[in-house]
Amino acid sequence: MGLPVVRDFYKVRAMSKFRIFSSLILMFTSFGVVSAKPDQPTNVIYILADDLGKGDLGCYGQKKLKTPNIDRLALEGMKFSSHYSGNTVCSPSRAVLMTGQHPGHVHCRGNGQEPTLALDPKMVTLPRIFKNAGYATGAFGKWGLGHTNEAGPQNPMTHGFDHFSGWKSQMIAHTYYPTSIVRDGKEMPLESGTFIHDLIMEDAFSFIKSSVKQKKPFFCYIPTAVPHAAMHAPKELHDKWRKVYPEFDGRIGKYGAGPGEPCPDVKNPIAGYAAMMENFDNQIGELLGLVTKLGIDENTLILFTSDNGTHREGGHDPNFWDSNGPLRGIKRDLYEGGINAPFLALWPSQIKPGSKSDHISAFWDVVATMADLTDQPTPKQSDGISFLPTLTGTEQKKHDYLYFEHPQTKDHDKAVRLGKWKGVLRGWKKWKNRTGNIELFDLSKDPGESKNLADSHPEIVSKIKKIMEEAHTPLVKK
Repeated sequence: MGLPVVRDFYKVRAMSKFRIFSSLILMFTSFGVVSAKPDQPTNVIYILADDLGKGDLGCYGQKKLKTPNIDRLALEGMKFSSHYSGNTVCSPSRAVLMTGQHPGHVHCRGNGQEPTLALDPKMVTLPRIFKNAGYATGAFGKWGLGHTNEAGPQNPMTHGFDHFSGWKSQMIAHTYYPTSIVRDGKEMPLESGTFIHDLIMEDAFSFIKSSVKQKKPFFCYIPTAVPHAAMHAPKELHDKWRKVYPEFDGRIGKYGAGPGEPCPDVKNPIAGYAAMMENFDNQIGELLGLVTKLGIDENTLILFTSDNGTHREGGHDPNFWDSNGPLRGIKRDLYEGGINAPFLALWPSQIKPGSKSDHISAFWDVVATMADLTDQPTPKQSDGISFLPTLTGTEQKKHDYLYFEHPQTKDHDKAVRLGKWKGVLRGWKKWKNRTGNIELFDLSKDPGESKNLADSHPEIVSKIKKIMEEAHTPLVKK
């Protein structure tokens, strides 16, 4: 890793790895600007929203709903324009995040039966990297890779998490009023009407406080269910937004969460969506206040993203909210609106406020990045490239391409990001207009993927077709 760029004479952004610290002192002592070496490794908080469209955040153009605390991550940190989720639906996206394998290699290619989603315990997955580096590790929210109350590979604690708090299963995470919560593998009953999301966030905050008290670096993974599924929110906020949008009181949002699990209908899901987002944004504000109060803000990296694009479930109306902004497609599409995710990074000791990056990256880069950050070897199965250099302002290695596929069917969709080019093959039998032909878009001029240039650039199409064939590994059935 090379020497960092000095961004101003009042703050030198300290490197997360301290091999060059003495050199920095020699270089900058005369300016009196070198901060003290941190006492412990960098803490990491990774916040994963669920079905949050890029256009749902103020910092990416949302006009009807304010998200000031999430926007602070962009204002005071770095905003990415070309970061991609692991897939266009929940479980495979999370599997990519945990393993560092791209969508054509990972074991999970689509949402399905819980046992088939489980991670391989033999792999060094994301939490295990931190565990091996001496970190306290905790996950709080929707796991999405199996039942969290069962022992074995479905359980997040099998893979390196010290603590877990959240829903019992992915299906039950469709409701915010479940009958139980799972904490550290144990299922505990909840009183009827308990809004589980707030409990989970409280558990995450308690984990951070406990880790700091014990003077341990920590990895806090917060895969919230917001804003997916039922548009449930605290009553006072829902009532507030019903007054803002009373014209939608005639709409009823319906969703299901599995047998025996209450999932109340929502009157005015437009108001429900706004309320759940305001509540979540307020909690991000609490989180930022907490790390500052604990005195760890300078040495904590906070990452914020979404597992895929916006959705139409539970009464959510992405057209009303312009949830995908200028992008084409939503959840379950491999157009940009389904996979080009919001991505924000806040690291006060390292990232210049208001930074922007067009580096092309994806969920499968997170494992490599965190291995780089913690001085751990990158796991053998990883397909990723560390984007730590982008965060620290040094020379960044780039991908030859990004590859996507969905779903777990014979004739699945595929997509390739190749520099400015994007190739999309709509092969899923669900689509009425699947032709078996690759569509080609120039994202530098057409981020909305409106003009198919395949006929005028056959050489690019041929290259993308070859990548699609080579990047796909047949799925081994369990």
